[in-house]
Amino acid sequence: MRKEGEKKYWDEKFETMPIEEMKEFQLSHLKKTLEWVYGRVPFYKNRFDQNGVKPEDIRALEDLSRLPFTAKTDLRDNYPFGLCAVPLSEVIRIHCSSGTSGKPITGPYTANDLEQWTECMARDLYAAGIRSGDICQNAYGIGLFTGGMGFHQGAGRIGCAVIPTSSGQTERQVMIMKDFGVTALFCTPSYALTIAEKADEMGVRIKNLPLRVGRFGGEPWSIEMREEIEQRMGIKAIEGYGLTEFGGPGTANDCLEQNGHHINEDHFIPEIIDPVTQEVLPLGSKGELVLTAIQRRAMPLIRFRTGDITSLKREKCKCGRTLIKMTKVLGRSDDMLIIGGVNVFPSQIESLLLSMEEVEPQYVIIVRKKGYLDQLHVDVEAKKEVYDLGPQKVAEVEKKIEAKIRGMIGISVKIRLLSPKSMARSEGKRKQVIDERKL
Repeated sequence: MRKEGEKKYWDEKFETMPIEEMKEFQLSHLKKTLEWVYGRVPFYKNRFDQNGVKPEDIRALEDLSRLPFTAKTDLRDNYPFGLCAVPLSEVIRIHCSSGTSGKPITGPYTANDLEQWTECMARDLYAAGIRSGDICQNAYGIGLFTGGMGFHQGAGRIGCAVIPTSSGQTERQVMIMKDFGVTALFCTPSYALTIAEKADEMGVRIKNLPLRVGRFGGEPWSIEMREEIEQRMGIKAIEGYGLTEFGGPGTANDCLEQNGHHINEDHFIPEIIDPVTQEVLPLGSKGELVLTAIQRRAMPLIRFRTGDITSLKREKCKCGRTLIKMTKVLGRSDDMLIIGGVNVFPSQIESLLLSMEEVEPQYVIIVRKKGYLDQLHVDVEAKKEVYDLGPQKVAEVEKKIEAKIRGMIGISVKIRLLSPKSMARSEGKRKQVIDERKL
């Protein structure tokens, strides 16, 4: 319930802006951004010229589809600052991705870019119910990864006390949460479960602490995992969405209704395309999310293919926000597994596992090849009371899960139940899929 005199939105003007007014705003800033990159980034000038389009040819938002896409490979080919639209003397911060797939993706910021990011993060956290006076434990890694600094800046802008614990040292995380009276937690969802488990081991009942909300992200997670976190910690688990290429978290966020992420479309224009044909799809269609930055100045990306599979819906939320919403990301187009001709996203496996009362939310998916055939294996921890019943019970549960996955997804999978607490715990982004076909 909102306190007397407390504002409902962080930035009411843009969060509740009428659709037609928002479209006018977007078009105006899109035109300025296209002129900006065309005149300052050789990559975009060459790409636009090759496609026979000039910034002045874009007269309506629908004309966006005439512009070429930007892909991750373009950022890596122009590493580190080939796509930067300002001299480095105007850059005051540089973040980058982990670089697990090759060269890292760099994210330079001007002073104004940093201010915009901070405001987007304040919107994000305010929509999650976080207010001045909250004590926020920031257990995201503080470093090159955008998450830690983004949450720190946003919570500070709201007026919260921020404890930059960073990730790791889980026992210390629990101690600080208890001793400091933490009310809001920021970390990856898998690390939230690691913290909850450690608290149980230490005899600390998180449900009895002041903690009331968690803002989680940085990795794919299912609705079932969200419910698991809320049940174990007695909190509201709120999700957000962001990319290093667009400044980090703060691109889109849940509100307390938890029925879709509000995209900050005064900063980012979203499209959904067919990942194969690259055609723009209508609202409500499932496909790959494409984003265009219209207010950034250091490195505004045009029609960037995120690889994330989702859909868009235009509706006024019960919270009152009119910003377009994206549904929960099903997975990444490059993370999709093709097993026996069937498309499978890891999130589908997670949802099924977490619906089984016999197992813990600790698992890994392994793809192997036997002869010419791909095989899917899943290792998952059993709950102690199940594992203690012996091999016969373990085998029974393995067959039960295999049958459920086969019935729901249509593929055969080999389940292996492991002993409790035998799997490594996540302290940051978890690795849930091991594709041994590529090793």
